[in-house]
Amino acid sequence: MTPVELSRTVLRAVRRAVDDGVLSVAVPERVVVTAPGPGGCGDYATNVALQLARPAGRPSVDVAEILQARLLSTDGIRDVVVTGPGFLNISLGDTASTALVEEILRRGTRYGYANGPSADFIPLSCPHEVRAVVVMDALGRILRSQGAAVRTRCEAPLDPRWVGALGVRVDAYGTQDSVSLPEFVVRPVPAPAGTAPLQLGRDAARWALLHPAGHDRPRITDEHLVQRESNPLFRVRYAHARTRALSRNAADLGFDAEPGDVRHDVAALLADHPRVLAQAAAHRAPDRLARHLVTVADAVLPLLPAVLPRGAEKPSATHRARLALAEAAGTVLAGGLSLLGIDAPDQL
Repeated sequence: MTPVELSRTVLRAVRRAVDDGVLSVAVPERVVVTAPGPGGCGDYATNVALQLARPAGRPSVDVAEILQARLLSTDGIRDVVVTGPGFLNISLGDTASTALVEEILRRGTRYGYANGPSADFIPLSCPHEVRAVVVMDALGRILRSQGAAVRTRCEAPLDPRWVGALGVRVDAYGTQDSVSLPEFVVRPVPAPAGTAPLQLGRDAARWALLHPAGHDRPRITDEHLVQRESNPLFRVRYAHARTRALSRNAADLGFDAEPGDVRHDVAALLADHPRVLAQAAAHRAPDRLARHLVTVADAVLPLLPAVLPRGAEKPSATHRARLALAEAAGTVLAGGLSLLGIDAPDQL
Protein backbone atom coordinates (compact mmCIF):
# COMPACT_ATOMS: atom_id res chain seq x y z
CA MET A 1 0.00 0.00 0.00
CA THR A 2 1.52 3.31 -1.09
CA PRO A 3 1.12 6.57 0.89
CA VAL A 4 -1.46 7.74 -1.66
CA GLU A 5 -3.41 4.49 -1.32
CA LEU A 6 -3.23 4.68 2.48
CA SER A 7 -4.54 8.25 2.41
CA ARG A 8 -7.53 7.04 0.39
CA THR A 9 -8.00 4.12 2.78
CA VAL A 10 -8.17 6.46 5.79
CA LEU A 11 -10.60 8.66 3.89
CA ARG A 12 -12.82 5.64 3.21
CA ALA A 13 -12.77 4.83 6.93
CA VAL A 14 -14.03 8.35 7.66
CA ARG A 15 -16.82 7.93 5.09
CA ARG A 16 -17.83 4.59 6.58
CA ALA A 17 -18.03 6.13 10.06
CA VAL A 18 -20.20 8.93 8.71
CA ASP A 19 -22.42 6.51 6.76
CA ASP A 20 -22.81 4.37 9.88
CA GLY A 21 -24.01 7.42 11.79
CA VAL A 22 -21.14 7.23 14.28
CA LEU A 23 -19.58 10.53 13.17
CA SER A 24 -21.49 13.61 12.07
CA VAL A 25 -18.96 15.58 10.02
CA ALA A 26 -18.33 16.72 6.48
CA VAL A 27 -15.96 14.20 4.91
CA PRO A 28 -12.70 16.01 4.03
CA GLU A 29 -11.45 16.02 0.45
CA ARG A 30 -8.12 14.46 1.40
CA VAL A 31 -6.25 13.01 4.36
CA VAL A 32 -2.54 13.55 4.90
CA VAL A 33 -0.39 10.64 6.09
CA THR A 34 3.20 11.22 7.18
CA ALA A 35 6.08 9.50 8.90
CA PRO A 36 5.32 9.08 12.63
CA GLY A 37 6.51 11.93 14.81
CA PRO A 38 8.15 11.78 18.27
CA GLY A 39 6.28 9.30 20.43
CA GLY A 40 4.67 7.69 17.39
CA CYS A 41 5.11 4.21 15.97
CA GLY A 42 4.41 2.16 12.88
CA ASP A 43 4.96 3.07 9.23
CA TYR A 44 2.72 6.13 8.91
CA ALA A 45 0.69 8.50 11.05
CA THR A 46 -2.23 10.87 10.51
CA ASN A 47 -3.83 13.61 12.60
CA VAL A 48 -7.22 13.33 10.86
CA ALA A 49 -8.96 12.55 14.17
CA LEU A 50 -7.74 15.83 15.65
CA GLN A 51 -9.03 17.69 12.61
CA LEU A 52 -12.48 16.09 12.83
CA ALA A 53 -12.91 16.28 16.62
CA ARG A 54 -14.28 19.82 16.83
CA PRO A 55 -16.79 19.58 13.97
CA ALA A 56 -17.86 16.16 15.30
CA GLY A 57 -18.32 17.56 18.81
CA ARG A 58 -16.36 14.67 20.32
CA PRO A 59 -12.93 14.22 21.96
CA SER A 60 -10.21 13.56 19.39
CA VAL A 61 -9.28 10.26 21.09
CA ASP A 62 -12.87 9.03 20.63
CA VAL A 63 -12.76 9.95 16.94
CA ALA A 64 -9.40 8.18 16.59
CA GLU A 65 -10.78 4.99 18.20
CA ILE A 66 -13.78 5.02 15.84
CA LEU A 67 -11.45 5.21 12.84
CA GLN A 68 -9.04 2.72 14.39
CA ALA A 69 -11.73 0.01 14.46
CA ARG A 70 -12.51 0.51 10.79
CA LEU A 71 -8.89 0.62 9.69
CA LEU A 72 -7.99 -2.59 11.53
CA SER A 73 -10.42 -4.50 9.32
CA THR A 74 -8.71 -3.27 6.14
CA ASP A 75 -6.50 -5.55 4.06
CA GLY A 76 -2.86 -4.46 4.06
CA ILE A 77 -3.01 -2.83 7.50
CA ARG A 78 -1.34 -4.87 10.24
CA ASP A 79 -1.94 -2.62 13.25
CA VAL A 80 -3.30 0.81 14.24
CA VAL A 81 -2.25 2.47 17.50
CA VAL A 82 -3.74 5.67 18.95
CA THR A 83 -1.14 7.90 20.61
CA GLY A 84 -1.14 11.33 22.26
CA PRO A 85 -4.27 13.42 21.82
CA GLY A 86 -5.53 11.23 18.98
CA PHE A 87 -2.85 10.47 16.40
CA LEU A 88 -3.44 7.31 14.37
CA ASN A 89 -0.21 5.32 13.92
CA ILE A 90 -0.57 2.76 11.16
CA SER A 91 1.58 -0.30 10.54
CA LEU A 92 1.27 -1.87 7.12
CA GLY A 93 1.85 -5.40 5.92
CA ASP A 94 5.27 -6.66 4.92
CA THR A 95 4.90 -5.25 1.39
CA ALA A 96 4.75 -1.58 2.50
CA SER A 97 8.29 -0.66 1.48
CA THR A 98 7.96 -2.70 -1.71
CA ALA A 99 4.92 -0.74 -2.88
CA LEU A 100 6.55 2.55 -1.95
CA VAL A 101 9.71 1.84 -3.94
CA GLU A 102 7.68 0.58 -6.89
CA GLU A 103 5.71 3.82 -6.91
CA ILE A 104 8.83 6.00 -6.75
CA LEU A 105 10.61 4.12 -9.52
CA ARG A 106 7.46 4.19 -11.66
CA ARG A 107 6.90 7.94 -11.27
CA GLY A 108 10.58 8.86 -11.37
CA THR A 109 11.55 12.40 -10.46
CA ARG A 110 7.86 13.36 -10.58
CA TYR A 111 7.16 11.32 -7.45
CA GLY A 112 5.32 13.61 -5.05
CA TYR A 113 3.79 15.71 -7.82
CA ALA A 114 0.04 16.26 -7.96
CA ASN A 115 -1.79 13.82 -10.22
CA GLY A 116 -3.11 16.66 -12.36
CA PRO A 117 -3.72 20.41 -12.46
CA SER A 118 -5.66 22.01 -9.63
CA ALA A 119 -7.98 24.99 -9.76
CA ASP A 120 -5.41 27.17 -7.98
CA PHE A 121 -3.98 30.25 -9.70
CA ILE A 122 -1.22 31.82 -7.61
CA PRO A 123 0.36 35.15 -8.62
CA LEU A 124 3.79 35.71 -7.08
CA SER A 125 5.82 38.90 -6.97
CA CYS A 126 9.14 39.95 -5.51
CA PRO A 127 11.40 42.99 -5.12
CA HIS A 128 14.37 43.47 -7.43
CA GLU A 129 16.81 41.55 -5.21
CA VAL A 130 18.75 38.43 -6.13
CA ARG A 131 17.65 36.19 -3.26
CA ALA A 132 14.00 37.16 -3.65
CA VAL A 133 14.12 36.33 -7.36
CA VAL A 134 15.75 32.92 -6.77
CA VAL A 135 13.30 32.02 -3.99
CA MET A 136 10.36 33.06 -6.17
CA ASP A 137 11.71 30.98 -9.05
CA ALA A 138 12.02 27.85 -6.87
CA LEU A 139 8.65 28.46 -5.24
CA GLY A 140 7.02 28.69 -8.66
CA ARG A 141 8.51 25.31 -9.60
CA ILE A 142 7.23 23.70 -6.39
CA LEU A 143 3.74 25.20 -6.73
CA ARG A 144 3.51 23.96 -10.32
CA SER A 145 4.52 20.47 -9.14
CA GLN A 146 1.43 20.57 -6.92
CA GLY A 147 -0.84 21.40 -9.85
CA ALA A 148 -1.13 25.16 -9.41
CA ALA A 149 -0.95 27.67 -12.23
CA VAL A 150 1.64 30.30 -11.33
CA ARG A 151 2.50 33.74 -12.65
CA THR A 152 5.64 35.51 -11.43
CA ARG A 153 6.43 39.23 -11.47
CA CYS A 154 9.45 41.29 -10.41
CA GLU A 155 9.22 45.02 -9.76
CA ALA A 156 12.01 45.69 -12.30
CA PRO A 157 13.68 43.80 -15.18
CA LEU A 158 16.14 41.16 -14.04
CA ASP A 159 19.86 41.71 -14.16
CA PRO A 160 20.99 39.67 -17.23
CA ARG A 161 23.71 38.12 -15.07
CA TRP A 162 21.03 36.63 -12.79
CA VAL A 163 19.31 35.04 -15.75
CA GLY A 164 22.50 33.58 -17.20
CA ALA A 165 24.23 32.48 -14.00
CA LEU A 166 21.26 31.46 -11.86
CA GLY A 167 18.76 30.22 -14.44
CA VAL A 168 15.90 32.37 -13.14
CA ARG A 169 13.02 33.64 -15.21
CA VAL A 170 10.07 35.94 -14.54
CA ASP A 171 6.79 36.23 -16.42
CA ALA A 172 6.26 39.99 -16.02
CA TYR A 173 7.87 43.18 -14.68
CA GLY A 174 6.67 46.45 -13.21
CA THR A 175 3.60 47.18 -11.10
CA GLN A 176 0.71 44.80 -10.53
CA ASP A 177 -2.32 45.00 -12.75
CA SER A 178 -5.06 46.46 -10.55
CA VAL A 179 -7.61 43.92 -11.82
CA SER A 180 -5.46 40.89 -11.06
CA LEU A 181 -5.79 38.64 -8.03
CA PRO A 182 -3.78 39.73 -4.94
CA GLU A 183 -0.20 38.58 -5.23
CA PHE A 184 1.87 36.70 -2.69
CA VAL A 185 4.98 38.83 -2.21
CA VAL A 186 8.18 36.79 -1.86
CA ARG A 187 10.39 38.85 0.42
CA PRO A 188 13.07 36.79 2.20
CA VAL A 189 15.89 38.43 4.15
CA PRO A 190 18.22 39.74 1.39
CA ALA A 191 21.68 38.41 0.72
CA PRO A 192 24.31 40.38 2.69
CA ALA A 193 25.43 43.58 1.03
CA GLY A 194 28.77 43.25 -0.72
CA THR A 195 28.46 39.50 -1.34
CA ALA A 196 28.38 38.02 -4.82
CA PRO A 197 26.39 34.77 -4.95
CA LEU A 198 26.90 34.56 -8.72
CA GLN A 199 30.58 33.81 -8.15
CA LEU A 200 29.60 30.49 -6.57
CA GLY A 201 28.08 29.22 -9.82
CA ARG A 202 24.46 28.31 -10.40
CA ASP A 203 24.05 25.27 -8.16
CA ALA A 204 25.97 26.47 -5.10
CA ALA A 205 24.52 29.98 -5.36
CA ARG A 206 20.94 28.74 -5.55
CA TRP A 207 21.53 26.39 -2.62
CA ALA A 208 23.10 29.17 -0.54
CA LEU A 209 20.03 31.33 -1.15
CA LEU A 210 17.38 28.61 -0.79
CA HIS A 211 18.58 26.37 2.04
CA PRO A 212 18.17 28.91 4.88
CA ALA A 213 14.64 29.77 5.98
CA GLY A 214 13.31 32.99 4.51
CA HIS A 215 13.68 34.85 7.80
CA ASP A 216 17.37 33.86 8.11
CA ARG A 217 20.19 35.74 6.41
CA PRO A 218 22.04 33.49 3.94
CA ARG A 219 25.79 32.92 4.13
CA ILE A 220 27.43 33.55 0.77
CA THR A 221 30.84 31.91 1.18
CA ASP A 222 33.02 29.32 -0.52
CA GLU A 223 31.86 26.74 2.05
CA HIS A 224 29.08 25.86 -0.42
CA LEU A 225 31.72 24.69 -2.92
CA VAL A 226 33.80 22.40 -0.72
CA GLN A 227 33.41 18.66 -1.26
CA ARG A 228 33.22 17.41 2.30
CA GLU A 229 30.59 16.34 4.79
CA SER A 230 30.27 19.78 6.37
CA ASN A 231 28.63 21.02 3.14
CA PRO A 232 24.94 19.94 3.02
CA LEU A 233 24.72 20.46 -0.75
CA PHE A 234 27.70 18.16 -1.26
CA ARG A 235 26.11 15.47 0.93
CA VAL A 236 22.89 15.58 -1.08
CA ARG A 237 24.62 15.43 -4.46
CA TYR A 238 27.13 12.85 -3.24
CA ALA A 239 24.36 10.57 -1.96
CA HIS A 240 22.61 10.83 -5.34
CA ALA A 241 25.84 10.12 -7.25
CA ARG A 242 26.54 7.10 -5.02
CA THR A 243 23.13 5.59 -5.81
CA ARG A 244 23.80 6.00 -9.53
CA ALA A 245 27.26 4.42 -9.16
CA LEU A 246 25.73 1.45 -7.34
CA SER A 247 23.33 0.88 -10.23
CA ARG A 248 26.25 0.85 -12.67
CA ASN A 249 28.30 -1.49 -10.46
CA ALA A 250 25.34 -3.84 -10.00
CA ALA A 251 24.90 -4.01 -13.78
CA ASP A 252 28.56 -4.98 -14.08
CA LEU A 253 27.89 -7.78 -11.59
CA GLY A 254 24.93 -8.97 -13.62
CA PHE A 255 21.97 -7.95 -11.47
CA ASP A 256 19.56 -5.05 -11.20
CA ALA A 257 17.09 -3.58 -8.75
CA GLU A 258 13.96 -5.43 -7.68
CA PRO A 259 11.74 -3.80 -5.02
CA GLY A 260 11.34 -5.91 -1.91
CA ASP A 261 10.76 -5.56 1.80
CA VAL A 262 13.64 -3.57 3.32
CA ARG A 263 13.31 -2.18 6.83
CA HIS A 264 15.31 1.04 6.83
CA ASP A 265 14.75 4.56 8.16
CA VAL A 266 15.08 6.09 4.71
CA ALA A 267 11.83 4.43 3.56
CA ALA A 268 9.75 6.55 5.95
CA LEU A 269 11.49 9.69 4.71
CA LEU A 270 10.78 8.77 1.09
CA ALA A 271 7.14 8.16 1.98
CA ASP A 272 7.04 11.63 3.54
CA HIS A 273 8.33 13.35 0.38
CA PRO A 274 4.87 14.14 -1.11
CA ARG A 275 3.84 15.79 2.16
CA VAL A 276 7.04 17.85 2.24
CA LEU A 277 6.37 19.12 -1.27
CA ALA A 278 2.78 19.98 -0.38
CA GLN A 279 3.90 21.82 2.77
CA ALA A 280 6.67 23.68 0.95
CA ALA A 281 4.04 24.87 -1.52
CA ALA A 282 1.41 25.71 1.11
CA HIS A 283 3.83 27.65 3.31
CA ARG A 284 5.66 29.22 0.35
CA ALA A 285 8.90 27.81 1.79
CA PRO A 286 11.38 26.12 -0.60
CA ASP A 287 13.79 25.80 2.33
CA ARG A 288 11.60 22.99 3.70
CA LEU A 289 12.36 20.92 0.61
CA ALA A 290 16.08 21.70 0.81
CA ARG A 291 16.31 20.56 4.42
CA HIS A 292 14.28 17.43 3.65
CA LEU A 293 16.77 16.47 0.94
CA VAL A 294 19.63 16.75 3.44
CA THR A 295 17.74 14.45 5.83
CA VAL A 296 17.12 11.89 3.06
CA ALA A 297 20.78 11.98 2.02
CA ASP A 298 22.01 11.53 5.58
CA ALA A 299 19.64 8.57 6.05
CA VAL A 300 20.48 6.74 2.82
CA LEU A 301 24.28 6.99 3.00
CA PRO A 302 24.64 4.34 5.77
CA LEU A 303 22.57 1.90 3.65
CA LEU A 304 24.78 2.09 0.57
CA PRO A 305 27.76 -0.04 1.72
CA ALA A 306 25.40 -3.00 2.19
CA VAL A 307 23.84 -2.85 -1.29
CA LEU A 308 26.40 -4.80 -3.32
CA PRO A 309 27.56 -8.36 -2.57
CA ARG A 310 30.90 -8.63 -0.78
CA GLY A 311 33.67 -11.05 -1.50
CA ALA A 312 32.32 -14.36 -2.81
CA GLU A 313 28.70 -13.45 -2.06
CA LYS A 314 26.19 -13.98 -4.84
CA PRO A 315 23.57 -11.31 -5.59
CA SER A 316 20.45 -12.16 -3.62
CA ALA A 317 16.88 -10.85 -3.37
CA THR A 318 18.04 -8.76 -0.41
CA HIS A 319 20.75 -7.10 -2.51
CA ARG A 320 18.23 -6.38 -5.27
CA ALA A 321 15.75 -4.90 -2.77
CA ARG A 322 18.42 -2.71 -1.16
CA LEU A 323 19.49 -1.51 -4.60
CA ALA A 324 15.88 -0.63 -5.45
CA LEU A 325 15.53 1.34 -2.21
CA ALA A 326 18.81 3.15 -2.92
CA GLU A 327 17.66 3.97 -6.46
CA ALA A 328 14.38 5.28 -5.07
CA ALA A 329 16.27 7.55 -2.67
CA GLY A 330 18.45 8.79 -5.53
CA THR A 331 15.33 9.50 -7.56
CA VAL A 332 13.82 11.59 -4.75
CA LEU A 333 17.09 13.50 -4.33
CA ALA A 334 17.33 14.22 -8.06
CA GLY A 335 13.69 15.29 -8.27
CA GLY A 336 13.97 17.56 -5.26
CA LEU A 337 17.15 19.23 -6.52
CA SER A 338 15.49 19.77 -9.90
CA LEU A 339 12.62 21.65 -8.22
CA LEU A 340 15.22 23.87 -6.55
CA GLY A 341 16.81 24.50 -9.95
CA ILE A 342 19.96 22.55 -9.04
CA ASP A 343 21.61 19.81 -11.10
CA ALA A 344 22.05 16.28 -9.73
CA PRO A 345 25.11 14.87 -11.57
CA ASP A 346 25.52 11.11 -11.81
CA GLN A 347 29.20 11.45 -10.97
CA LEU A 348 31.09 13.84 -8.69
